[in-house]
Amino acid sequence: MLNRLGFGSFVLPLTLFMLLVFCLPLIGVVRTSICDGDCSLVAYVDFATGKLFHRALINTLSIGFVTGLVSVICGYFVAYHLSRMTARRRRFFLVLVMLPFWTSILVKSFAFTVILGTDGIINNALQAVTGTDIVIPMIFNRAGVIIGMAHWLIPFAVFPILSSLLSQDKALRDAAEIMGARPWDIFWKVTFPLSLPGVIAGGLMSSVIGMGSFVTPALLGGRRDMMMANLVDFYVREALDWRMASAIAVILVLIALLILSLAAWLRQRQESGAAA
Repeated sequence: MLNRLGFGSFVLPLTLFMLLVFCLPLIGVVRTSICDGDCSLVAYVDFATGKLFHRALINTLSIGFVTGLVSVICGYFVAYHLSRMTARRRRFFLVLVMLPFWTSILVKSFAFTVILGTDGIINNALQAVTGTDIVIPMIFNRAGVIIGMAHWLIPFAVFPILSSLLSQDKALRDAAEIMGARPWDIFWKVTFPLSLPGVIAGGLMSSVIGMGSFVTPALLGGRRDMMMANLVDFYVREALDWRMASAIAVILVLIALLILSLAAWLRQRQESGAAA
């Protein structure tokens, strides 16, 4: 039977698991956003017309994009350095890259309040070095949110980029070097273009995960940095409006799916152009 099913036999358990723990609950959320007592689209109309929701949507998209960009830039340096190592050394440093996954995001966010706070480690160090009372606001604002989220999301960018770098044929760089290209030209004209699939994948993964973040914006952000996930928490715990909370969650999922679908379409178009 497994031979007849072929590759489907391997993905069948995962498919059933996703249907049970993701798709079915999501269907329930969609139903609640429309039919909570009576059936109507009032929650979606309120979202489309409310200034608070527009502000939260803009914050979600902008913070997600900037966080993805920062994660890719920082992650590229890490991935490029790892790709130049031997396999044995790389295994050790990959463990260090995964260290952020071993600590709760809540604990890390509280740790950043100690590091970035007004009386935190960085500001105290700057005051000791400069001999002044200089204070750089790095918390309860957009900068604190991006720093905290990027620290968590950088590993999501490192691994796709590293995979793209390791899959490159060294003969291409050697050929460019033989033709007289300088190291900087080799990187920009050979290495970086070939690593773009990993860069795009890492950026999208970081951005989409960042758009759904809740803990870091709540602890490190200010009143103007409220994201859609924070609104879901507000309507569930304080306003007790399950219909509005469900509608916001559905819209957030649709935005993520739209971004991923657009990226897949661009990737397919790029591959078709390369094949042609």
